[in-house]
Amino acid sequence: MYRIWPVPDPVPVDDAGLIELYRPAGPLLRVNFVTSVDGAVEVEGYSEGLQTPADQRIFQLLRMFADGLMVGAGTMRHEGYVGIRLDGKRRAWRAEHGLDPYPRLVVVSRRLDLDPTNPALCEAPVRPVVITGADAPPDRRTALSAVADVLVHGEREVDLAAALAQLRELGMAHVLCEGGPHLFGALTAADLVDEVCLTVSPMLAGPGAGRITAGPAAQVRELALASALTDNGTLLLRYARNAQMTMGD
Repeated sequence: MYRIWPVPDPVPVDDAGLIELYRPAGPLLRVNFVTSVDGAVEVEGYSEGLQTPADQRIFQLLRMFADGLMVGAGTMRHEGYVGIRLDGKRRAWRAEHGLDPYPRLVVVSRRLDLDPTNPALCEAPVRPVVITGADAPPDRRTALSAVADVLVHGEREVDLAAALAQLRELGMAHVLCEGGPHLFGALTAADLVDEVCLTVSPMLAGPGAGRITAGPAAQVRELALASALTDNGTLLLRYARNAQMTMGD
């Protein structure tokens, strides 16, 4: 893997270099997505078809840093999420830097169409959080409370700004969002996105697939390119509100 920006010539990057590059320096809401060259968010319905070894390397690295791992309920179900696991090396790094052994799963669901027996919830190594609105069915809130902390913010739509504020009160300074597109769009509309990590896979997926963001139109938000890496044709981009805000010590 080589760093190609901001340096004059490609520079090899090892694990320590990646940690220095991606480690957050303070509170942060980071979004991570993979796309094809022609903008597809999936191949045959799943993001797995776009993934490359380089993408997976960064995917696991970003999880290592996170206090909370945010995902929309539909994406959690569709992509087959299970209880979050990190290997011993990553858990040791987290312990050394004062983090809990695992990030806490945070599921956003307006309708609470979630099964309490879903492995992502009932097999999680740390109790998950479910964020919903006041209009969610009370019986579903009660059922999910057996396996997760259910936080209510907003009425018909989830108030993501209020939810994020409470997550930070609970100790989740660094929240990593892994999608899906509607959640990304809602976070953008609420002006909550601090950083976007975008993998461009070296493939053309063709027409049919959606984009990495979806939902009602939102105000344009400008970001600065913070870093760019390449590995066997895969391009790994990192954009931030402030290019200095996510540099680790």
